[in-house]
Amino acid sequence: MISKSHIVFLFIALLTTSLTTAQITFETKVSKTKLGINERLRVDFEMNKDGDNFDPPDFQNFTVVGGPNTSVSNSWLNGVRSYSKTYSYFLAPKKRGQIKIKQATIEIDGVVYKTQVVSVNVTAAVKRPNDPDNAENIASDNIHLIAEVSKTNPYLNEAITVVYKLYVSAATGVSNWREIDNPRYNDFWSQNIDIKGLKIQKTQYKGEDYRYVVLRKTVLYPQKTGKLEIEPLSLDIVVDVPTKRRDIFGGRLMTQVHKTVSAGSKTIQVKPLPENGKPADFTGGVGDFKFNVITSKSELNASESLQAKVQVTGNGNLKLFQLPKLNLPSSLEVYEPEHGENVKTNLNGMNGSISDSYTIVPQFKGKYPIPSISFSYFDLKTETYKRISSGEIIIDVLEGPINTSTSDNNLSTSGNTKQNVQVNSDHFAFIKTKPNLTSIETKYFFKSSWFWSALLVPFLAIPLIIVMKRKREERNADVFGNKIRKADRLAKKYLGDAKKALGQKEAFYVALEKALHNYLKAKLQIETSEFSKDKIKNLLKQRQVNENAISEFISILEHCELARYTPITQVEMNQDFEKSAKTIAIIDREIK
Repeated sequence: MISKSHIVFLFIALLTTSLTTAQITFETKVSKTKLGINERLRVDFEMNKDGDNFDPPDFQNFTVVGGPNTSVSNSWLNGVRSYSKTYSYFLAPKKRGQIKIKQATIEIDGVVYKTQVVSVNVTAAVKRPNDPDNAENIASDNIHLIAEVSKTNPYLNEAITVVYKLYVSAATGVSNWREIDNPRYNDFWSQNIDIKGLKIQKTQYKGEDYRYVVLRKTVLYPQKTGKLEIEPLSLDIVVDVPTKRRDIFGGRLMTQVHKTVSAGSKTIQVKPLPENGKPADFTGGVGDFKFNVITSKSELNASESLQAKVQVTGNGNLKLFQLPKLNLPSSLEVYEPEHGENVKTNLNGMNGSISDSYTIVPQFKGKYPIPSISFSYFDLKTETYKRISSGEIIIDVLEGPINTSTSDNNLSTSGNTKQNVQVNSDHFAFIKTKPNLTSIETKYFFKSSWFWSALLVPFLAIPLIIVMKRKREERNADVFGNKIRKADRLAKKYLGDAKKALGQKEAFYVALEKALHNYLKAKLQIETSEFSKDKIKNLLKQRQVNENAISEFISILEHCELARYTPITQVEMNQDFEKSAKTIAIIDREIK
């Protein structure tokens, strides 16, 4: 039997224990909740009672540049003891965005305590990083990353270059570096130029002796007018900084520190192309170009083939406009053109050639013109529009059948094809002079063949309706088959939607990707959740589809995933649609 005094004693003991436990705190404190990617973050794990087995989080999205540092504070005030122990870390963020610092754990008096999860917002690099906890401020004054932009007010689709240079003073050095934040170049077509080896060069920077290396060269073609921002490049650098200590020979000792530097964002003002004098057939060519239409032969026989190449060469935005189309007579069988590019990119932009090659097969004897076509572009030197015409080309078909159709566009046919007109004396013979007339009798519907047919057909249709109903029920019960049929319909629908959305990048690539996925569901009989590039490759190989078609299909899928986040032109969208339709047709033909 437990007495009342024992109950009171137990209650007081439990209350004292709970109060003691409630007084223990273990929490995460950060120096700031918003910082630039070139700044440092201090994280403190603080407790008011000493513990064991401290386990920090993994700091997955940070680089630990300092710590853990341990500090203990122990004081007495008015007879009350105050205790604090802190584990401190100094972190450099690896990427932008909302990043979570996970829980740390420690064991105090046999109980495991956990900190709360803390989120920090990492933004683009800031101009003046606030880094009070970095003891080696000298690194900030001796390392500089500079972005040099060739032109700040270009025309739409005019090439500009961004060269990133790392400046290092003579008093310091760099052991290593890595990119931690790459500019995305939104609203630009971009291409990096390969740099083979880093060449150290001497220069003056703000009146002092410096060395520099060129880290990156990028060519940009603006795809929008108005004010555009070039995002900063940020690097994490291991800097060799001199200290106040010296070795036994009097030489200054160096220490290594991590330093995040940023090139800073750049703003350019893109001018629109002038409307005055803009040709109606202008498709966006900007630069200095030559234009030609070349045929592989000018004389041939019917059913032989020739190649007609529409080609633009020169310097400018070669990959970002459409070539004019050939307009050919109907007696010439013409196949879809094959697009070719031989383009190199350097600091002056794109240079080389692009072409559309048409395969032409004449069907009849005669002479056929390839009419003159023209190409217009905007010349940056004169800041005016220019037009180049190809001139008319005559294709002479020497041997073959003669086309007697008057609707053909051929210029002439060899030989005299005229014939004498034969007058027929019986040219009114189609008029009947002896009509064969029969009497009309009134027939009643009742008991006629139509009457009996109308009476019996509903009864005969009943078995047919029952069979059709059973087939429909079987079809509805075939869940898997219905999914395949639905996927086939959706593939055709989305392919049609993609064609309608040409020119609207986001809508086009969403529809094209859905079309490709539903086509695979219908043909390979797999669910969307089972999609992986390796599985698609294996299944297509099992169905005896050739390697080239498989590689082409996978590359289109990958391009759909990337294209929504990069600048894409109308020309590239047309090419992707034609490539998709062609690849689907090949797979459809080869799949077993």
